[in-house]
Amino acid sequence: MAVQILLNVFLALVWMFLSNTFTGVGFITGYLLGLIMLYMMRHMFKSRFYLHRVWAVIKLFLLFFKELWNANIDVVKHAMKPKITMTPAFFAYPTELTADWEITLLSNLITLTPGTIVVHVSDDGKTLYIHAIDLDDVDEAIASIQNTFEKAIVEVTRT
Repeated sequence: MAVQILLNVFLALVWMFLSNTFTGVGFITGYLLGLIMLYMMRHMFKSRFYLHRVWAVIKLFLLFFKELWNANIDVVKHAMKPKITMTPAFFAYPTELTADWEITLLSNLITLTPGTIVVHVSDDGKTLYIHAIDLDDVDEAIASIQNTFEKAIVEVTRT
């Protein structure tokens, strides 16, 4: 991926020199033309086209902000109720992620979402222990994390 980005920047700089336009518009034009060229030559690279990973990162950020918004709304609803009806609980979350930084990213995304916090990661890194302020169904919470954050992290890192 890094080779493709550097090649794209190099093609943009070559375009600027060939067209004799040393402006931001000249660089962007060259970058877009280089992007088209790299896309046409994408089968020559061992890794997938780098814009796929960039798009996956953007989707991960958008997913996090959506989950952050929804969790904030839920926490405010609980705080505004006259009677506390929460059922806090700890649960173990088995993860399929293998790299330490993937597990750290998942833990941070869970912790930064209001209402949940990762309190411990097992020594082998296969299980996260999570506390939730309102947990009705453990299986539903596990499926929710797997289908949102973990799936998005795998899309960014592995495919």
